[in-house]
Amino acid sequence: MDVVELVNKYGFPIVMAVGMGFIIKYVWEWATKEVKPVISEANTVLMALIDRIRMLDNDLIRLNQKVNTVLHLRGKMIESDRVMETQKVEAQANKKFHEAMDEADHLAKYPDDKKT
Repeated sequence: MDVVELVNKYGFPIVMAVGMGFIIKYVWEWATKEVKPVISEANTVLMALIDRIRMLDNDLIRLNQKVNTVLHLRGKMIESDRVMETQKVEAQANKKFHEAMDEADHLAKYPDDKKT
């Protein structure tokens, strides 16, 4: 049967409603048979990726805490080394100062006696 004959027999709105029904049925079957499995698979992959991102985020947080701890301890070690080095330098300077003062006192008491 031709479309023109159907329109003449049943009317335009009825023929178009039936045609729209077939189009809706085709789109529904296509969406449920082809699109839905792909979306379901993509959803599974997305959830796995989200889990991996969370694990990486947790690993980064732990690594950042470890780095901060190491840097904090390293800073304390560096500060401690600096203080110890300063104390050594000050002790050497005091020793040389006292040696120079002793030598000056000795020369003041005995100007003719030169120390070698």
